[in-house]
Amino acid sequence: MHRIYVIRHGETEWSASGKHTSHTDIALTARGENQARALAERVPVAFDAVLTSPRQRARQTCTIAGVLPQAIVEPDLAEWEYGDYEGRLSSEIRATRPEWTIFEDGCPGGESPEQVSVRADRVIARLRRLEGDVAVFTHGHFGRVLGARWIGLSVAYARRLLFDTAAISVLEYENDLGALPVIARWNA
Repeated sequence: MHRIYVIRHGETEWSASGKHTSHTDIALTARGENQARALAERVPVAFDAVLTSPRQRARQTCTIAGVLPQAIVEPDLAEWEYGDYEGRLSSEIRATRPEWTIFEDGCPGGESPEQVSVRADRVIARLRRLEGDVAVFTHGHFGRVLGARWIGLSVAYARRLLFDTAAISVLEYENDLGALPVIARWNA
């Protein structure tokens, strides 16, 4: 069975406060470190492959969870580029753009939903070439897009997939229809 374990990094100061964090490279909080340690008990002992975002918070989670030595840094796993919205709260953005949603509108000076979709599809193509259990350490919004794109949905549907810090989601194929991608578990 080919399983993809999509793992969101542990808590950071900005994720705890709700600030959009893409290229700002901040470390985990003490709580985030504890979440990463708890991941070590919740994931399989050995993965056949491990990919991680280049961002410190994802790599740190991967390290503390005990799987960094075999991890390959995959730039396409980085968080959605927030551009002008970096470090801002959704409530601040909606004060001037009341109907704004990242999954439909993207970010000025950052990535559009179409650009993130292309990036997620590249990651999925790479994951489908791998065998066995694969861990992917990534971020909140990008992880949600990855889940939606895995099952063939547009980026807009990612809005319906919440993804907490240090959560694990599992992507695989339906048993009797080996070519049908499914979400086996989400936000656990």
